[in-house]
Amino acid sequence: MFPNLATATFGVALMLAVPALAHDEGALHETPPPAPYAKVSDLVALPDFLPGLGTLFVDPATLPAGPFLGYDRDGKLAATIYMTPIDSLQNGTAYDDLAVGAHDVSSVDIYYNAGHPGVDKPHAHVVLFHDEDAKARLAK
Repeated sequence: MFPNLATATFGVALMLAVPALAHDEGALHETPPPAPYAKVSDLVALPDFLPGLGTLFVDPATLPAGPFLGYDRDGKLAATIYMTPIDSLQNGTAYDDLAVGAHDVSSVDIYYNAGHPGVDKPHAHVVLFHDEDAKARLAK
């Protein structure tokens, strides 16, 4: 069926690689994540590390919702954060198919924020913690 073993091997390798390329979650597990993600503290006047959220990175094209990727002080991905404006939600805006930093989620926090540099309007923080001790690692 295949002209030779090398062609067959290449074909199988290509088929196995395509799903991994479609969502290379592993590339996001350590800071800094690849482009187009940028460090939030380089974009707006915020500290490098925010207790509860970590060191944040975001693709500016996805603002305001994100995802924002929250890394602990050791540079490990701990949380994916969405910042959804309250007025947009009240007006019927849906944020569909938002990306995640990692598929493993151990818990979720949702809370109100009155606004801050980068997302000035009142919004909801939706925080997906990616392992059991992620919240503790981001707290300090």
